[in-house]
Amino acid sequence: MCVAVPSLITAVDGTEAEVDIGGISRKASLMLTPDAKIGDYVLIHAGYAISIVDREEAEATLELFRELAEGIEPEELNS
Repeated sequence: MCVAVPSLITAVDGTEAEVDIGGISRKASLMLTPDAKIGDYVLIHAGYAISIVDREEAEATLELFRELAEGIEPEELNS
């Protein structure tokens, strides 16, 4: 199973982007999404932006991730 995470592009340098994932910055390749630009949400998988996604869809997905995380008890994280 693959999981791609919606991330906001905050900076672009050639084919590399700085993306924000829940307040954490990471670098991601834009080689598969050359039209992506600052302010776009992209799906990140294995360090690559694999598609540009609608802002509303991305924000709804991130909210679901937050709700899921809030429902996990700390001891469950260590299992």
